[in-house]
Amino acid sequence: MRHRHGYRKLGRDSEHRIALLRNLACDLIENGKIETTVAKAKELRRYIEKIITRAKNSDDLNTHRYVYSKLGSNERAKAATKKVIEIIAPKFANRNGGYTRIIKTRMRKGDSAPMAIIELV
Repeated sequence: MRHRHGYRKLGRDSEHRIALLRNLACDLIENGKIETTVAKAKELRRYIEKIITRAKNSDDLNTHRYVYSKLGSNERAKAATKKVIEIIAPKFANRNGGYTRIIKTRMRKGDSAPMAIIELV
C-alpha cells in the first residue's frame, strides 16, 4: 500500500527517475508542451511548478543555481535555466501556482498506457 507516500516511483530507481524528470522538464521548457503518460505528467507538474515558483519570486544568483541544479548540469539545462528565469517566470508573475495544464488524450497503442499532453498555461 502507498498510503501517504510522497511521490510516484514510475517503475524506476531514484537516479533514473530524477534523470527522467530533468529531461521532461527541459523538454517542457524548450517546447512549451509535450506528450507523455498521465503518471509522468502528474509527477512532472509537481517538479516544474516548484522550479517556476522559485524562479518567479527572486532573480539572484542563488535562484539561478537552484534552477540549474534541478534541471541538470549540461548545456541544455543552462539554456533551459535562462529561459525559465528570463521568459517563463515573468509571464507568471501575478499567478499563484497552476502554471501547467494536463489534457488526457488517448491510450497508447503498444501497451494501452493512458497518454496526456502537459503544457505551460
